[in-house]
Amino acid sequence: MPNIKKVSDIKSALLRPALTSNFEVSIPIPAELQSFVGTEQDNLNISCSEASLPGSSIATMENLNDHTGVTERLAHRRMFDDRIDFTFYVDANKYFPIRFFEKWMRYVTDEDNLADTQRGTNADITKSSPSYHYRMRYPDGIKGSGGYRVDNLTITKFERDYKSTLTYTFVKAYPVAVNSMPVSYDASNLLKCTVSMSYIRYVIADISGSPTETPTINTSSQKPDVQPKKDLPEPLKKSSEVIQNTGPEGEGLYDSATGERLMSTEQQAIALGEPYAVFRDANGIIRNAFTGEPI
Repeated sequence: MPNIKKVSDIKSALLRPALTSNFEVSIPIPAELQSFVGTEQDNLNISCSEASLPGSSIATMENLNDHTGVTERLAHRRMFDDRIDFTFYVDANKYFPIRFFEKWMRYVTDEDNLADTQRGTNADITKSSPSYHYRMRYPDGIKGSGGYRVDNLTITKFERDYKSTLTYTFVKAYPVAVNSMPVSYDASNLLKCTVSMSYIRYVIADISGSPTETPTINTSSQKPDVQPKKDLPEPLKKSSEVIQNTGPEGEGLYDSATGERLMSTEQQAIALGEPYAVFRDANGIIRNAFTGEPI
């Protein structure tokens, strides 16, 4: 038997879909990069134009021996996506998203530590030297400081009424790739920087608000911003001073929708204070008997 639903149940389930354009991203900054970012962190978060809500899966193993002829798949591990992509609008003042994530990746590889690179050598090695080399930092630093991974990277999905939110929190995240950004002499487009970040897992916070709340539908008629004027517009005022012949052979005023005769030619002339003596000439045209003008 089919599941019978009321119209009110269908409205409450379908009339409030979630929209993809309402979200917020918060990118935490490693302590050693705070001086580089300065006051630009809020601008960085706002400039994120695209993100993805992550997914996960459960890895299974086959069990063939418990029951004859039956293959069971038993869960043994939850698998998270290995990375998440963020796309940022690039500002024309500082190209900050590009410079920041490149700086973060250099911090991961410790490329800016020239003192360590030049250790044990007498040569003045720079980043452009053929013998330049680097050593990776510890993921979480030494004694809890100097690490390149951060916690509390969040994506918050919300709606326009702010009644419900869904927050994903990523654990131990850091950038692993900055995608190439093509430029050309063709038609100009917005420059965007896409960054891939690695993490070990994510946690979904409890939904706030009331997800089962029935949306309210406003059925009251909307009032116009400007009340209509009772006076006719100037062109209509002028047109009302002319006798209109819309019937067959100009015999009066008819309703174009219903075909009903609204006013004869004589009645129009009387309403306008005109002489109403008329005659039909040899061509079938009704004319004013005093002026000879066609009516």
